Amino acid sequence: MTDLWEERKKALENQYFRKMEEEKIASLREVSKERLVRECCYNRCPKCGEALQKMVFREVPLDKCPDCGGVWLGPKDLQILAEKDHRTWFQRWFQAEEDSKKV
Repeated sequence: MTDLWEERKKALENQYFRKMEEEKIASLREVSKERLVRECCYNRCPKCGEALQKMVFREVPLDKCPDCGGVWLGPKDLQILAEKDHRTWFQRWFQAEEDSKKV
């Protein structure tokens, strides 16, 4: 009778450790995948995959794709351009965004 209980305890213990190992392996795979994607896609056009070229437009650094012609902005680049260019649609667009955040 004691052998059955011991076998059950060992089986549950093995099941627990297997589950823990599977979770760790899945986590490591995800981290490895993210690192690989970042290394392969760094400074590449999200649309066509061509290497991006640095350019400056109105003293704002931008990235331009020589293949598809796409221009990629940083987080605040559009707002900086809007401050330099006093055309009204830029101001209205950012003002509407700020007003919606306040509400």
